[in-house]
Amino acid sequence: MDEVPEPHTGWTFLTNHARVLAAIADNHNARIRDIAVHCRLTERAVQKIIADLERDGYLSHTREGRTNTYQLDPGKVLRHPAEAGLTVASLLSWLVQDEAERTTLPDGHARSHTSA
Repeated sequence: MDEVPEPHTGWTFLTNHARVLAAIADNHNARIRDIAVHCRLTERAVQKIIADLERDGYLSHTREGRTNTYQLDPGKVLRHPAEAGLTVASLLSWLVQDEAERTTLPDGHARSHTSA
């Protein structure tokens, strides 16, 4: 069974809600366990975040057997007044990238997963 990695300490630029949304955008069939590991959260925290996102219309899901398939609303506007007019699609265009892009520096060298 995968364990949740050590949580990051200190402040970060993104909220856990944004991280979960991006993880789901990467894989619409992602399991809560996999999202939790990727985002360094507990499964319970991911469940709560998904419930928040669904309640406010950013996300919905359908059940297919034992699998959830998530649908994002790309036109939904972000909540904070500072992001007035910015949509989910705009946010995700910055956050969701091919894994190779995330782990490669502009000079073509591999980035360690611990560097920021």
